[in-house]
Amino acid sequence: MSGLDDRVAAMLRQHEVEQFLYHEAALLDAHEYAAWLDLFSDDTHYFMPIRRTVSHKDADREFTRPGQVAYFDDPKALLRVRVDKLLTGRSWSEDPPSRTRRLITNVRVLADNGAELEIASNFHLYRTRLKSEEDSWIGSRRDVLRRHDDSFLIARREIRLEQTVILSRNLSNFF
Repeated sequence: MSGLDDRVAAMLRQHEVEQFLYHEAALLDAHEYAAWLDLFSDDTHYFMPIRRTVSHKDADREFTRPGQVAYFDDPKALLRVRVDKLLTGRSWSEDPPSRTRRLITNVRVLADNGAELEIASNFHLYRTRLKSEEDSWIGSRRDVLRRHDDSFLIARREIRLEQTVILSRNLSNFF
């Protein structure tokens, strides 16, 4: 491939990844949880570590690791349990349902081995519930997207919140 062909292919791949992530965010904001879950591979790992405030010398301890305490450390089966609970309409934390808006930004393709892509992105998840509850989470994500048919499946997701203290009354949303 020529240099121009490589750049065009990279632009098309970038667009494809961004459209996939925007579609995922739209499914969540529309409460289409079953369709959202279908975007994950059967061997997926969904992980949101706890962030701690540490000094520079302890920067390697800022985030917990898989197997340590985490907000989420879920295989697909556990994500399915969470989705099924939301779909019953009897989840106290989502009855009435939250109103959400997800903004996905700074999408970067870090690596592409042909079968899987490593993706970095930033997000802002805004949620309002009842008359006066408002929550806002900002952070970054690292995803591994696996090529599947003419799209992708999420094989791994790590969510890193900027907050060290969660002020929300619950953590019933997906990131």
